[in-house]
Amino acid sequence: MGKRYQIFVSSTYADLKKERSKVIQTLMEMDCIPAGMELFPAADEEQFEFIKRVIDDCDYYLLIIGGRYGSVTAEGVSYTEKEYDYAIDNGIRVIALLHENPDEIPVGKSDIEPVMRERLMRFREKVATNRLVKFWKSAEDLPGLVALSLSKTIKMYPAVGWIRSDKGSNEQLLSEINELRKENEKLKESLASIVRSVEPQVDNIAALDEKVSVSVRHYDSYYKRYEYKQVQTSWAEIFYFIGPSLLKHPNDESVSYTLGSALFEKESGSEKSAKIKDHDFETIRIQLSALNLINTQYSQTTKGGMALFWSITEKGSALMMELRTIRTNK
Repeated sequence: MGKRYQIFVSSTYADLKKERSKVIQTLMEMDCIPAGMELFPAADEEQFEFIKRVIDDCDYYLLIIGGRYGSVTAEGVSYTEKEYDYAIDNGIRVIALLHENPDEIPVGKSDIEPVMRERLMRFREKVATNRLVKFWKSAEDLPGLVALSLSKTIKMYPAVGWIRSDKGSNEQLLSEINELRKENEKLKESLASIVRSVEPQVDNIAALDEKVSVSVRHYDSYYKRYEYKQVQTSWAEIFYFIGPSLLKHPNDESVSYTLGSALFEKESGSEKSAKIKDHDFETIRIQLSALNLINTQYSQTTKGGMALFWSITEKGSALMMELRTIRTNK
């Protein structure tokens, strides 16, 4: 039916105009629909709300990182990083292209302030953690990398895409599909209700204050490799770190990064994007479910795929209030 995919191209702007031009030209030659800051070069909170809607309509997210961190929000996070976080949280497949040697980029296209340089390095580490990335040296490298990476991603993770209205299904077929969708939603709700009604029966379950050792995975940018750090914590502390985020119904990967980054900062005293080792994370998910603090459910993402999403139970909400509420010293 001539399906075309919409790709959001994210990067800093002034320093990567040539690179973005090469990427956008490649996307158009691949019969894709590029979207990016050429439509809205100004970076502010009002524009970011519009950008989020554009990302929602895209099938894939393509990130280019050069030598600048970019314009930052009041919280000190760049708009490029906010776009990346939003794409990850919404289950959009990411293709990441990182400059191979940031120190070799001309000063005019680099961050020279130590604070901004450090933020850029942390962002690079965050993107590279648990994700296959491609490295580039010049704008001429990008067309080939984009063509290969995007073709492979589309083949492995086909998205919804776009087709012309005159090439699509007729009205009757769309109506039938919509009725099937409604029926499917009702069945999922009924199944979820049945699952929630079954309380787990586990004897001698570990108490909240009992200690547990968790393996945290992070990316070492100096040695360019993944490393693991063992962190001692407790079940209560684990829930303390992730409890508030569960109000947003995050997916599995997002929870793993939230907890991993918090435990890494606790252990090392420095901020870094980190993730819980898969085996340990599965144990944590099961333990919190057995304690009736969380619910998990496979649901459809905004891009049509499936992902495991977390939510907090009534018991979990009560515990979060107990752990997080600030009490008076008077």
